[in-house]
Amino acid sequence: MDHKWTSLHIAVIIPAFNEAGNIAALVQEVNQVIPGAKIVVIDDGSSDNTGQIARSAGALVLTPPYNIGIGGAVQTGLKLVVIEGDDIVIRLDGDGQHPPIEIPRLLDAVADGEADVAIGSRFCSGGEAPPISFARRIGIFFFSQLTSLLAGQKVTDPTSGFYVMDKKAATFLSHNLSQDYPEVDARVLLSRAGFRVTEYATKMRPRIHGVSSITVWRAFYYVLKVSLSVIVARSRTISSE
Repeated sequence: MDHKWTSLHIAVIIPAFNEAGNIAALVQEVNQVIPGAKIVVIDDGSSDNTGQIARSAGALVLTPPYNIGIGGAVQTGLKLVVIEGDDIVIRLDGDGQHPPIEIPRLLDAVADGEADVAIGSRFCSGGEAPPISFARRIGIFFFSQLTSLLAGQKVTDPTSGFYVMDKKAATFLSHNLSQDYPEVDARVLLSRAGFRVTEYATKMRPRIHGVSSITVWRAFYYVLKVSLSVIVARSRTISSE
């Protein structure tokens, strides 16, 4: 099957914090699925050798001087690939939960003009979610309702970080993305700016190595902070660049 995106410049940005056990396999998988894609790993203050392993696997590694948070890491990667003029930008998490084998479906949607931003969802009809704690599932449900209301469209997986976007959307997010826990905020901002955002059912994988940085208490803090951030995002002036 021919794909329109095979002739385009594609960049993959991967924010990573202490993902030494996962990053090499992820980079290798991306190389197999999208040969020739530029892979940019943002090693966000890891205390292990995530950056060294990613570089050995063939990725370009950006290393901020200190931990800047996932939003800052994603924005750093976006700014680089926007400056370098890539046509389509993919964002994956460094823990390996976003299977690269699912990327072509999302790429097709953007390259064929079905969407400006295609997002992999664990909760679309046909999606397959990895085991998620009850508390986390409740949080996702809450954010789904809030984000759907503020974005003006149904959002099933507001915390998904599995994105494929065109150049215009990547440029927009490089100027407007929230610095901390950006996914929910981005859904509202993209909607306000008029981008066509579509979710696609995607099978996700459980983390193989390491542990999530989100603890129970951090999850409560996350719910409060992100709720306020999303409400502010609905009312604040955004950059059109």
